[in-house]
Amino acid sequence: MAYSLRVSGIVPESIVDGPGIRFVVFVQGCPHRCPGCHNPQTHDFEGGRDMDIGEIAAQIEENPLLFGVTFSGGEPFCQPEALYELGLLVKEMGKHLIVYTGYTIEQLLEIEKSRPYVGKLLRLADILIDGPYIESLRDLDLPFRGSSNQRIIDIRKYFSKQVCGEPAEAVL
Repeated sequence: MAYSLRVSGIVPESIVDGPGIRFVVFVQGCPHRCPGCHNPQTHDFEGGRDMDIGEIAAQIEENPLLFGVTFSGGEPFCQPEALYELGLLVKEMGKHLIVYTGYTIEQLLEIEKSRPYVGKLLRLADILIDGPYIESLRDLDLPFRGSSNQRIIDIRKYFSKQVCGEPAEAVL
């Protein structure tokens, strides 16, 4: 099945959306609409354009300097099926994967119960940067995030601790 993704834009090389040189996919559509959002043009679900994930994957594959790929938005978890399929292609290329979300990981685990691809995308990521942007908590000194409530979560550590019965908080 060919998957299409509603995209606001693509940045072929970024050094501010995670470690190393990254290819960034900004998805279109966001239910959070955080006041002061850095990407308000991504909020409208009718904006942006449709792109085939094969076309995006081909662009990623063209650049041997890329360390990884970042899914940002908008809200990536509003398009979990297509991003999961694109994420599989990214991982097949041996690339690191970061997903930004305005949800917390705890909220995503609840949503996963009725939308399994949310959990599949979550578990495919290497890093999740979670939480809504809160303008009053803005901190320009934080790496890779805009407000101090947002967490950088190592997904492998998070789920391995959860399985072992340890506190599941695994923030970098």
